[in-house]
Amino acid sequence: MKTNIPRRNFLKQSAFSAAALGTLAVTSLARAQNKSKSGDKSPAAVTARDYLKSILYTKDEVKQWLAGKAFPFAKYSSEFGWLLRDARFQDGMNGSTSVYTYGPLDERITIHYKDQPCRINTYGNSYTQCHQVSDGETWQEVLAAHLQEPVRNFGVGGWSVYQAYLRMLKEEQRAPAEFIVFNIYDDDHFRSLDSWRNIRVPKHERFIEPTLPYVAVNLKEGRFEERPNVCPTPESVYNLCDLDWAVEKFKDDFGLQIMLAHSNAKAKNPELAYAGTLKFATTHGIATRIDTAEALSQTADALHHQSAYFASQKIVEKVDAFAKAQNKKVLFVLSYPPKSVTRFAKEGVRADQPFVDYMTKRGQPFVDLMKDHMADFAQYKSDIKDYVAKHCVGHYNPRGNQFCAFAILPKLVEMLNPKPMSYRPGAALMK
Repeated sequence: MKTNIPRRNFLKQSAFSAAALGTLAVTSLARAQNKSKSGDKSPAAVTARDYLKSILYTKDEVKQWLAGKAFPFAKYSSEFGWLLRDARFQDGMNGSTSVYTYGPLDERITIHYKDQPCRINTYGNSYTQCHQVSDGETWQEVLAAHLQEPVRNFGVGGWSVYQAYLRMLKEEQRAPAEFIVFNIYDDDHFRSLDSWRNIRVPKHERFIEPTLPYVAVNLKEGRFEERPNVCPTPESVYNLCDLDWAVEKFKDDFGLQIMLAHSNAKAKNPELAYAGTLKFATTHGIATRIDTAEALSQTADALHHQSAYFASQKIVEKVDAFAKAQNKKVLFVLSYPPKSVTRFAKEGVRADQPFVDYMTKRGQPFVDLMKDHMADFAQYKSDIKDYVAKHCVGHYNPRGNQFCAFAILPKLVEMLNPKPMSYRPGAALMK
């Protein structure tokens, strides 16, 4: 069933950075507490039970989502958390409607050269799936038209680095390709640590942000553990309506502990939370003194970032190991939302610099779209806000997808062997 719904605000929200998403959830809970405790100048520390109670689903919400009658952005998937539905959303440039169509493998449909053998598969989140443009306007289709061969699109909006890795393992068995483009968006690092996305991101009328497969890490011990979806059947999703079940399942969850630290930093008297957060940070290898609300939040933020980039490094290593074992080649691509591009242009600051340093040190070619955007922006006389508006409408517009395709092109062509038809000597003379 196709759905035609304006969702500009939803997509704008989905492109926020990890810190912004966390702030939304914390602010929402804080407002609820202030409303219920107006006049209380020293609110008690927020507990796991308090927090989880504020994000529970109703049984009707779960029922309607599983039936495909509500939250039209995605459908339930036991192994990945969610996959996407055919849809028509009024989310494109100039208020236009974008058409989203998916094939038998839940891939976004291939248009150019679809009847030809495919040797390029792409994986990642919404910047791979290409939100806010219609089927034929994706960067994969731009590449396909130029290379004169098909490019498959296995991207799914909202996915983590880990979910993309799991999808790669499955699809390379069903529809294998010799060359893989693996896209990592700047919030994807944090998403790999989420066991239930709504702990970190507010529920939206178009997407309830369900549970998903994730990884658990410990910086101090160098530990990296893969964990399955905690709601492995449709029936089990109803557990997210049960407060006692949620508390038992998530009370020690990494993401919840991060959000509790931020929530309690908002309180006027958060001393009750210091000891717990200090123990949590020390367990993960961060030595710090927490004696102010600011220090509490900063410690949680540092732990979150370091853990997220550590997780991505381990997943990148797993992607590479798989590719080598299967005699495949991988090109990694780093992508960013308008907010991150704007900040880097103005301040020269990018939160993922440690991960970029790691990718550079590895010595394997990768595409850094932040760097490409800065080189492109240097050719303009306009303000960064105007530059970003030319390429984005939340996510990339058609022009942005074209930019992305041609930023990826040089290193992709270098990797391809044999070269695509458009780059073969004498191809213009062939019939």
